[in-house]
Amino acid sequence: MYFCTVIQHSTFLFISGTEIAFILFIAIMVFGADKLPEIARGLGKGMRTLKDATNDIKHEITKTAESHGVDTSITKDVKEEIDKVKDDLEDFTGSVKRKF
Repeated sequence: MYFCTVIQHSTFLFISGTEIAFILFIAIMVFGADKLPEIARGLGKGMRTLKDATNDIKHEITKTAESHGVDTSITKDVKEEIDKVKDDLEDFTGSVKRKF
């Protein structure tokens, strides 16, 4: 039997922790420590606005599809099946974790 061990490093968007620290250091040097909270707040608000717009678009698409008689229940069925698999996986991993 062939066993392979994979070492996973903590990454965020394919950027390592050292690279994130370096980017933060450069950001502090360029913008200053007093401006970073304002920049982060602005980015947070922008991301929230984008998420709200995306949800509005999804809602409009779903509403339009339902009004035209398009069957949208398939997504609900897929979500239910995924939830079942997740529950089964959690049950299995729970018993494995208890054994160790």
